[in-house]
Amino acid sequence: MSLAQPSTARDGTASAVAQALDRRDDTIEAFYAARDFRAAWHDARRVEALAEALRDLAADGLEPADYGAERLLADHRQAREAGDQAMGRFDTATTRTLLTALRHLHHGKVDPRRVDPDWEVPINERLPPAAAIEAAVAAGEIAALFDRVRPSYAPYERLRQGLSRYRELRRLGGWPRLPEGPTLRPGDVHPDVARLRERLVRGGEMAVAAADASILPGATLEAPDPERFDAELEAAVKRFQRRHLLEVDGIVGPQTRAALNVPVGRRIDQIRLNLERARWLMHGLPEAFVLVDIAGYRLAYFRPNGETWRSRIVVGRPYRRTPSLRSRITHLTVNPTWTVPPTILREDVIPKVRRDPDYLARQNMQVITPSGQRLAPWQVDWSNPGNVMIRQSAGPDNALGQVVVRFPNDHLVYLHDTPAQGLFAREQRAFSSGCIRVQGVIEFAQLLLDDSGSERDLRALLAEGRTRNVPLAEPMPVVLHYWTVHPDPAGHLEFRPDIYQRDDALLRALDRPLSS
Repeated sequence: MSLAQPSTARDGTASAVAQALDRRDDTIEAFYAARDFRAAWHDARRVEALAEALRDLAADGLEPADYGAERLLADHRQAREAGDQAMGRFDTATTRTLLTALRHLHHGKVDPRRVDPDWEVPINERLPPAAAIEAAVAAGEIAALFDRVRPSYAPYERLRQGLSRYRELRRLGGWPRLPEGPTLRPGDVHPDVARLRERLVRGGEMAVAAADASILPGATLEAPDPERFDAELEAAVKRFQRRHLLEVDGIVGPQTRAALNVPVGRRIDQIRLNLERARWLMHGLPEAFVLVDIAGYRLAYFRPNGETWRSRIVVGRPYRRTPSLRSRITHLTVNPTWTVPPTILREDVIPKVRRDPDYLARQNMQVITPSGQRLAPWQVDWSNPGNVMIRQSAGPDNALGQVVVRFPNDHLVYLHDTPAQGLFAREQRAFSSGCIRVQGVIEFAQLLLDDSGSERDLRALLAEGRTRNVPLAEPMPVVLHYWTVHPDPAGHLEFRPDIYQRDDALLRALDRPLSS
């Protein structure tokens, strides 16, 4: 409903607004220029609409108190009673609050570079034009304006829904904690099993006979023997493990018990900070792009035809982190050689050569000078090797496998094949030195060629055995990002281990009051 008040008269506080205006902010100056510097917040109903929209930011994991939502109407009354100068100051301050809230909702409250020194993703900071913001305010359509800047990507809305659900769980008492005890296995009979059953019902991994009993304290769990670890409970445990990236074995050992005992308040915080991560990224995404979900160990290729190709990946170890970045896939390397990166050369390969002189020969590796001359391993003083490179020849044992998917970036990372296929069977897959290994990468690479209009048969190129670069006819956007909570394809929230220990720093920054 519109709250606008038709008027052709110049507002009496216009000069006060002009005096109070911070002209260092181009957006706020353009906002008032669009309305001939008339006050925007004279009408209490418009102020109430803004206050309500600010209160609703809680659903996005932001803190309404940061924007003075509860005191806004009182400040408005005081300013009107104090006269034009006070009203001018209130008006410009309220518009600044509006713009701050819009920016935070659009692209985040926290600058990602403050919490991730390797951040390399450009942030889309473009709000709607100032004239469009002014028109929405003039019409009293504040909630619609907030909806317009809120990320429209489906996973963002699912995170918001999950936040609401977990807050309701907290309001109703959360879930019980499993005491320290033995590992629980299917077939066991133990008092902790009844508590485990209740925990999984409250968390939504297990249904009960009464539809409304799943979240109500004191709900009666109808089971033949609540203390028996039966097949239904085993299925629920596996469901929980799958949604928390644990080994899916249906056994409640130390890791599963620890995940079950994470308080609901901590899960709420995780959802909030991943909503913030989503705001950093989820604007201006093309229809077709490759998304590398680092903490989820997955890759999704959203193809131009609307289909989605998904696969498992292996990412960097905690001490060799895969970075967040945004780039474009430009070409493939078929039958690649592998020049050992300096860090891996210094920390991994040279120590192995010192211990085992035959290591290079077994790995099909050669020593090369900066000018490209090959050296025999015995020609190098491995206690002080100097400026040499080591290159692994193409072949089935090459660390990069049969194909590499390349995109420009300052971290020298890429997507690639691997001979170590067994690692893809693990649930947690942080084993690489920073680059991303992709299960089924040959199929993925062929799709990239086909979708870009490159008429090349990848398997025929592989059969040639020659190392060569194959360009895509059209580059494909690629995004590498880090989420510790994210919806799965069915919309269920997955909670992932914080493998790079980034959550706490982001949560502290997100919860820091704006005044500090």
